[in-house]
Order: sequence, then C-alpha cells, then structure tokens
Amino acid sequence: MNRDKHISSAFDRDLETIQALVVKMGGMVEAAITDAATALETRDEELADEVRRRDKAIDALEAQVNEDAARLIALRAPTATDLRMVLAVIKISASLERVGDYAKNMAKRTSVLAQMPPIEGAGMALRRMSAAVNRMLQDALDSYIRRDAGLAEDVRQRDLEVDQMYNALFREFLTHMMEDPRNITSCMHLHFIAKNVERMGDHATTIAEQVVYLVTGELPDDARPKSNAVPLTVGG
Repeated sequence: MNRDKHISSAFDRDLETIQALVVKMGGMVEAAITDAATALETRDEELADEVRRRDKAIDALEAQVNEDAARLIALRAPTATDLRMVLAVIKISASLERVGDYAKNMAKRTSVLAQMPPIEGAGMALRRMSAAVNRMLQDALDSYIRRDAGLAEDVRQRDLEVDQMYNALFREFLTHMMEDPRNITSCMHLHFIAKNVERMGDHATTIAEQVVYLVTGELPDDARPKSNAVPLTVGG
C-alpha cells in the first residue's frame, strides 16, 4: 500500500511538472497571438520578426512535454485514468504548438504586407478576431487547470463567433478585390491570415474538448457549432 502511495505521489509530481510546461507554453502562445495581431495592425516589422524568432521556444517546449510525458508513461505505468491525463497534456501541447505556428505565419505575411498599400480597417478587424481567439484559448487553458467542463463547453460554443467573423472578413476582402484589382495581392495575404486565425479558434476548441473528455471520460457527442462556410475558402 505504501509503495502504491509512493508511485501515485511520484506520478502526481511528474505530471505537475509537465503541466507547468504546458501553462508556460500557453502564455507564450497567447503573447504570440497578441503581438502578431499588433504587428499586423501597426505594420511593425520588428515586432513581427520577434514573433517569428520566439516560435522556436514554443516548439522546444512542445518537444520537452512529449519527452517528459513519454518518460512518465514508461516509468510510472499509469492507470487508465492517469494515462488519460497524460495523453490530454500531449494533445493540448500539440494544439498550442499549431497555434504558435499560425501566429508565426501571420508575422511572416505582415512583413510582406508592410510593403503594400494598407487595406482600410483590415488590421483592426483581424486584431479583434485574434483577441476573440485569444480569450477562447485563455479560457480553454483555465478550464484545463481547474478541470472545469462547463467553461470548456462555453469555449466550444464561442467558436461559432470566430467563424462568423472570418466569414464577414472573407466577404469584405472579396469586395475590395472586385472594386480594385490592385487590392488583390494584399487581400489574398489578409485572407490567409484570417483563415489562420480561424484555425487558431479550432485548436482552442480542440483543447476545450480534451478538457471535457478529461473531466467526464467522454468527448462531446454533439458536433461543434459552425457557421455556414463561405465559398472559395483557401487554406493558410
């Protein structure tokens, strides 16, 4: 019995260490989204370059989470419930890494867009959309820390709002392109960015679904709420 308690406490300590890495990673990703959106709106190439450089640290943290989680599984032979927690951590860190990649991609396109005439209101609209996604991500991570399935479900429902913002932006960019062909290149880059931000929201939703699974033992059985897709969408 004492040995079992020892193994359990060792597992808990190891898992807390890994979770601390995920929380740190989450903070870095949230900063990347905010800074990438700010750099886009203000056409700040230096800040965009900084976002791109910092992405390596996010990637390194994900690699460390995976390595530590694999070691934890090998050394502690966790029970089914404990294994579920470890697998959730791995999936959450993978989603965070992808969001970091999308923020980096936004920063890359910012450097290109800074050399082109601005599209009025686009930077502000994308910053608002990014802020909505960032709030989703913060709440998804809070729901994980607190094991709060209700908050996680709230995050899932809010993905619809991000989809609607994306659809509205797509139509706006299409209008700019039809009104003046000189806007086409800029609007294509902006559309790629908007699509990437929409995908960030999808990953925040994936994290929330992992929390629901962690707390209840079951993934949500209803489909994610989605807005009607606009035609001719292009991946980022």
